[in-house]
Amino acid sequence: MENLTLASHVDAINWNRVVDPIDDEVWDRLTGNFWLPEKVPLSNDIQSWATLTDDEKTLTMRVFTGLTLLDTIQGTVGAISLIPDAVTPHEEAVLTNIAFMESVHAKSYSSIFSTLCSTKEIDEAFRWSRENKYLQSKADIILSYYRGDDPLKRKVASTLLESFLFYSGFYLPMYWSAHAKLTNTADLIRLIIRDEAVHGYYIGYKYQKGLESQPEERKQELKDYTMNLMFELYENEVAYTHDLYDPVGLSEDCKMFLHYNANKALMNLGYEAMFPKEVTKVNPAILAALSPGSDENHDFFSGSGSSYVIGKAENTEDDDWDF
Repeated sequence: MENLTLASHVDAINWNRVVDPIDDEVWDRLTGNFWLPEKVPLSNDIQSWATLTDDEKTLTMRVFTGLTLLDTIQGTVGAISLIPDAVTPHEEAVLTNIAFMESVHAKSYSSIFSTLCSTKEIDEAFRWSRENKYLQSKADIILSYYRGDDPLKRKVASTLLESFLFYSGFYLPMYWSAHAKLTNTADLIRLIIRDEAVHGYYIGYKYQKGLESQPEERKQELKDYTMNLMFELYENEVAYTHDLYDPVGLSEDCKMFLHYNANKALMNLGYEAMFPKEVTKVNPAILAALSPGSDENHDFFSGSGSSYVIGKAENTEDDDWDF
């Protein structure tokens, strides 16, 4: 077992002396977006769940266990692995926030399972996730770079996970939402997507900042590495997508969504798109379902969905409690 290395000295973080204003902006965005799955009324989807076929239910559970694995990796290894190379204490703070929210995301899928599925079905879905070669290959590829000694390559791997690898899974709840199914679950997934969009942007931005001080030869090396890693992940992701979606005939539609998000991931890293426009024409119904508030079917006061609101505290006096 390797010895744990901790910082020998830590200064108090001073948010009144921010070196990189993006740290402050992203912190405010992430904390302003804070939510918990317990506030989303997932039980409203029980009737809708009952209308799905057995194959559709199995697909949905497998998609969510796959997403759970990625969130677990990002929360316990990925975001944490970036902290030792943070340039500012505020960057460290943002990364701890990202790690925490990834764990919230992972728990969110368990909330969906416990609401809609039996214990036996849940156990079977997690067994599948441990045995599916494409899902495990995806995890192994990313983990190998997180364990490496190159901080910029870790940022590339993290950005590709945040901005690309999640989306073969995000496709399905948006598809159901577009067909007026599992709409409350889709509200929860949109909250996760909103977080991941910020995570991918921020880590990609930090990669680009780190790249600025590198010599041209190193910049080219990192670009080649990024494109090779993207292609390796993409090939596996296509196989994973066919494995999941072929039984319900959605693979080709999902792949358009993959191409679209692969290009977005590369843009977050400052690179040109890999896929031409003709193969990134995402189903308009999927894009519409991605929009916050697109189909929230419960009232504002439910505190759920992408309009999730945290109440503001107000000072009270004794007379306020005389009912």
